[in-house]
Amino acid sequence: MKMMKKHYILAVVAVLMGFTVSAGQPHKTLRQLGFPTGIFETGTYNAITDVPGVTVGHVTCIEGDSIRTGVTAIVPHQGDIFRNKVPAAIYVGNGFGKLAGVTQVRELGNIETPVILTNTLSVAAGIEGAVRYTLMQPGNENVRSVNAVVGETNDGRLNKIRQMYVTPQMVIDAINNAHGGPVEQGNVGAGTGTICFGFKGGIGTSSRVLPESLGGYTIGVLVQTNYGGILEIDGVQVGQRLQKHDFINHVRKAENVDGSCMMVVITDAPLDSRNLERVAKRAMMGMAKTGGIASNGSGDYVIALSVAPGNLINDTARTITSTVLANGEMSSIFAATIEATAEALWNSLFMAESMTGWGGNHVDALPVERVLEMLRNR
Repeated sequence: MKMMKKHYILAVVAVLMGFTVSAGQPHKTLRQLGFPTGIFETGTYNAITDVPGVTVGHVTCIEGDSIRTGVTAIVPHQGDIFRNKVPAAIYVGNGFGKLAGVTQVRELGNIETPVILTNTLSVAAGIEGAVRYTLMQPGNENVRSVNAVVGETNDGRLNKIRQMYVTPQMVIDAINNAHGGPVEQGNVGAGTGTICFGFKGGIGTSSRVLPESLGGYTIGVLVQTNYGGILEIDGVQVGQRLQKHDFINHVRKAENVDGSCMMVVITDAPLDSRNLERVAKRAMMGMAKTGGIASNGSGDYVIALSVAPGNLINDTARTITSTVLANGEMSSIFAATIEATAEALWNSLFMAESMTGWGGNHVDALPVERVLEMLRNR
């Protein structure tokens, strides 16, 4: 037990210093490799943290030959989230998953905790950690009900998931470690042990900034990829050309590359829960651009939030006055969401590294050089 604790501390330090615990050279995103996608500009970091006030924290857990898991916390603003709730909506692309807190978000149209991502059997730890964090905040001494929002994907091929290694304290640490600026991607946090299209998946992020003529709003996306389908990258049929995709086992023997995906979209555009649900639906269109099919056994969820300062919901107010965009102003936000989601999903693959884990299972990273050759010679 002493060794496990020591390694966990080292993992936290590694993430804070900006690299993963996995060995290997730093990877580059699709854009950094010379293939920008979409028509809109990115923010400074091409990350969800380009949205003002948003921070992200990871705890990465790699222990021996069996533990390959972690926690990712997305903090939407730097005040007391419980007291200043965030307009929000959730869209279910396919419901084979364990997203905690969904019914209250749908009922009330807001979120009151950081968004936590982890593995399937650690959702309970995610809830307890988010709740304990909220109860510890000054001014919340009399709070008796907290709706924690915790999403998951199943990392049980590379991670000994039944050990339930993640603890509530790790969740609290991920929240407290959250920072702005560049976001660590690939084999970190909740993406440590995930698989995407049969390759190593992980955490990915991207952003878009609309021109001033369209409002100047920022849209940021962070994803945890663990899903399958037939991989496409910027219109190129990569999975088909690599002969690695869903249903190929009907042609030759191959593993199933099914799974799940969590997508978090945050914007500073002044949107209410109704239009945020419309935004969330467009994130699924971004997933479709990557070749994802939201298959029967896939838990594909989108959590969309607006952090426009004037629209945060003071829980002590008797009435709420907010300014929201008209429906006719939504199309550019839809387009930016699709672009940022697709790029975040691709980034999770480009930034991930090959990994060996539980039971000696090994998953290769995306063969980047082969993919780049396909993109150059399309």
